[in-house]
Amino acid sequence: MTTATKYDRRMYAIMNDRAAAPMYATATRRRAVIGAHVLLTAVGFAAWALTIFGDARWPLFAMLAVLPLWVVATGVINGATRGLLELRRRMLDERQLAERDRVHAVAHRITGLLLLLVAVGAGAAGWIGGVQVEGVVVPVLFAALAVHLLTPLWVAGLRIQDDPAED
Repeated sequence: MTTATKYDRRMYAIMNDRAAAPMYATATRRRAVIGAHVLLTAVGFAAWALTIFGDARWPLFAMLAVLPLWVVATGVINGATRGLLELRRRMLDERQLAERDRVHAVAHRITGLLLLLVAVGAGAAGWIGGVQVEGVVVPVLFAALAVHLLTPLWVAGLRIQDDPAED
């Protein structure tokens, strides 16, 4: 077994700091944070896409306004999961490793289904609706990548159980 490095111990301490626990103490609060994270991700991505693929520059400022809120929401979800997806393998016990594998499996199935739906929708829009889908391929691929990378975090946050009540 590999010993923990200074970085590992510091990340473990950060991920297990209970200072923000009231923000994710209940399932309802965790769902609200994950919902806000999904919304902030969508707004930030839309602003980014408008900045990169459009002519307007104002979305850049919208993206910069959303970014700090997104970072805080990400931190809250990571705190709720106690770093399940962020800590190195050597810092997790067998139960946490099994849960991380389950989270990745569920997230993989979700993103696979979403990609299938997007592919069928794009094909139908091009074939039936006569829509030129070539212009939206790159933004859709970036959106799919973002969803693929963030779905494990959202699934982990939704799967976390409430801490047991103290006696």
